[in-house]
Amino acid sequence: MTAVTTASRTEPASEAARNPMTIVLVLVLGAIMITLDTTVVNVAINRLSQDFDAPLATIQWVATGYSLALGAVIPSTAWAVGRYGARRLYLGAITAFAVGSVLAGLAWNVESLIVFRVVQGFSGGMVMPVGMTILLRAAGPERLGRLMSTLGLAILVGPLAGPVLGGWLIDEVSWRWMFFVNVPVAVAVVALAARLFPPDVPGKARPLDVPGLLMLSPGLAALIYGVTTGGERGDFAATGVLVPLAAGAVLIVAFVLRALTARDPLIDLGPFRDRTFAAAAGTLLLFAFGYFGSMLLLPLYLQVVRGESATAAGLLSIPFALGSGTAMQVAGRLADRLPPGRLVPVSIATSVTGFALFSVQLDADASYWGLCGAMLLMGAGGGATMMPTMTAATRGMSHDQAPAASTTVNLINTTSAAIGMALASVVLSALMSDVVPDGGGGTLQTLHRLSPQAHAAIAQPLSDAFQHTYLFALALLALALVPALFLPRARKKE
Repeated sequence: MTAVTTASRTEPASEAARNPMTIVLVLVLGAIMITLDTTVVNVAINRLSQDFDAPLATIQWVATGYSLALGAVIPSTAWAVGRYGARRLYLGAITAFAVGSVLAGLAWNVESLIVFRVVQGFSGGMVMPVGMTILLRAAGPERLGRLMSTLGLAILVGPLAGPVLGGWLIDEVSWRWMFFVNVPVAVAVVALAARLFPPDVPGKARPLDVPGLLMLSPGLAALIYGVTTGGERGDFAATGVLVPLAAGAVLIVAFVLRALTARDPLIDLGPFRDRTFAAAAGTLLLFAFGYFGSMLLLPLYLQVVRGESATAAGLLSIPFALGSGTAMQVAGRLADRLPPGRLVPVSIATSVTGFALFSVQLDADASYWGLCGAMLLMGAGGGATMMPTMTAATRGMSHDQAPAASTTVNLINTTSAAIGMALASVVLSALMSDVVPDGGGGTLQTLHRLSPQAHAAIAQPLSDAFQHTYLFALALLALALVPALFLPRARKKE
C-alpha cells in the first residue's frame, strides 16, 4: 500500500495535506537555513583561521563538527518522530537551531565556536529527515520525484547565496553575522509551519534503542576524530590515532550486529535487503564522500592560492551551485518517468567529467572561464545524482516506514559528508605541509605571515596540492558508478 493511501486514512484532510506543494515550500525555507549555514562557513574558514590564529586541522572542526553533530542526532530521529510527532519535532528543531546560531555568533574563541556549532548540528540534524518524513507522508510515489526536486531547491539557494552572502558579511561586516542571519529565517519557518503543517496523529511509538544509540553516535564521532587527528599529526600509527579509529570501527560493527537481531533497533536495516535500496545507499555513500568532501577546497583555493577576497570566492562558486540546482529540478522530474538505473549512472559520469576537467586545469594561473565551465558540469552531475538516488531509495515507503527510510538516507548523506570533509582536509593539509616553510603554528598561519613575494614563489606548488586533493575526490565519485549500475533499469509498477 502506498504512503499516500496510508496517510489519507490517518491524517486530517487539511488544505496543506491536499496540496503537498504548500508543505514542501515551507520545508524548503527551513532546509535553506541549514544549507546556507554550511556553505557560509566554508567561505569563512580562511578568515576564522586568521582571527583565531588556528591551524586548518583545528579550524576545519567548525565545519566538520557541525556535520558530525548532524549525523550523530539523525539515528534517533525516527524514534523521536514516533514519540513526539513530526510536526512538533520539526518546530522544536528549528527553534533550537536558532538558539545555537545566536550562541555561535557570540563565540569568544575557536573552542567555543566549535562547541556552539555542534549545538547547531544537533538541532539542525533533525530538520531534513523530519521534513522528509512529513513530505513522504503527504506525497504519493507518482509525484515524489517532482516534490523531492522542489525540496532540493534548498541545495540550489543555500550554495548559491551562502558563499556570496557569507563573503560579503566577512569582508564588510563581521563573520558573526553569518550565524545571526539565521534568526529571522527561523522565525518565519516556525510561524508558517505552525499554521500550515497538518497536526500530528497518533503513530506507533517504539522504545528508544539506547544501547544502539550509544554504539552508533560515539562510533561515528570516534572514527572521524581518528581520521582528523591522524592528518593533523601526519601519523596514523600513533596510539592517539589508532585507539579512536579502532574504537569507532568496533562500535559501528557492534551496532550493525545489534540492529540485525534487536526487536526494535535504532535503525531498521531491513530495507538493505532490497536491491534498489542497497544500491541507492551505496551510491549515496561513495558519491557524498567525494562530492561534499570537496566543498571545502574551492573557497580555500581561491583565497589561499589566488589571493581572492571572501566575497570574490563566493561569487566565483556560483556556477557550481547554479549547475547543481538547475540539474536537480530537471532530474527530479525525470525521476518520475525514468528508472534510476538509466538516469543516475549518466549523472555520475557527468560529475566525474566535470571534476576531471576542473582538476587538469587547476594551477596558479588557471582561467576562471575554464574553471567555471567545469564547475557547471561538476554541479550539474551532483544535482542530477543526489535527488534521483534518494527518491529511488524512498519511493513507495508506507506511512510507518517513512521515518526509518528518511533517517537512513539522511544519515548516509550527512556522515559521508562529514567524513569526506575530514579526509579532504587531511589530504590537503599533508600536501600543503610539504610546500609551505615551517613557521610554527600550522600551514595556514604560516601562509598568512608570508610576504607577497614569498607567497608567489610557492603559488604553483600550492595549486598542485589542491589539484591532487581534487583527484582524491574524483576517485571516490568514480567508485560510486559501481553500485549505481545495480539500480533498476526498468520502471516498477506502483
